[in-house]
Amino acid sequence: MSAASLYIVATPIGNLQDMSLRAIEVLSQVDLIAAEDTRHSSRLLKHYGITTPLMALHEHNEQARIEHCLQNLNEGKSIALITDAGTPLISDPGFQLVRAARQSGLIVSPIPGPSAITAALSSAGLPSDSFIFAGFIPAKQAARLKKLEGYSGERRTMIFYEAPHRIVETLHDMQRVFSPKRRAVLAREMTKTHETFLACTLENLLEIVTLDANQQRGEMVLLLEGESDKRSEDLNEVVVKPDKLMEILLEELPLKQASSLAAKISGLKKNSLYQIGLKLK
Repeated sequence: MSAASLYIVATPIGNLQDMSLRAIEVLSQVDLIAAEDTRHSSRLLKHYGITTPLMALHEHNEQARIEHCLQNLNEGKSIALITDAGTPLISDPGFQLVRAARQSGLIVSPIPGPSAITAALSSAGLPSDSFIFAGFIPAKQAARLKKLEGYSGERRTMIFYEAPHRIVETLHDMQRVFSPKRRAVLAREMTKTHETFLACTLENLLEIVTLDANQQRGEMVLLLEGESDKRSEDLNEVVVKPDKLMEILLEELPLKQASSLAAKISGLKKNSLYQIGLKLK
């Protein structure tokens, strides 16, 4: 282990036995540990008998802590950066510190280990040769739909983080943007006692999660199969969902005209489309 180095240390996402021997060694020998939540991390350190001093570094104080960390590193001290769980900087604080350290010519060294992204992908049964990590899904529906629509043509497997209290709403919106038949996997409480993988279509997943309150708890990773490369040669097979059709027409037409035109295009009843338009407005 080198002095004057910033170590990016992965820690368990649930099961404490997933801590690597190298991570334990580094955390025991560095001069300071920068942790997202010192109260949370102190329990992990206590489990392994690590007594290295802790300093809080989170999204609200990271910029203010950078100068302090650089000063310590320039004095020849070593620092380890950890997050609450998994690999730092993956939808967690640390980017600004790592960039500042590199710009200052300091050594930044990864200590690899657990990551919720790779853990979920490796066990999901979805294509893993090419994937995209999309981070946390926005809390508000308008922003959520906008983000999901940005991935509507994505062919790679998509990986999202989601909060348990919003999972039902998110699955509803995913069905609206993608096909209800699109394959999805909900990886919940990985490496913990109640680890669950639900692999099915979006519509079936929504039904399961809605009916089982236990599936609305814990840490979650949501994976979605990318759009198939296969395209129908028959353009008559192209289907536009009624709510999407009304949404497009309402951008240019009054509700009554939009529902009338949508009825002619889709063959659906005008009154049903009118009701959909009312909800969209």
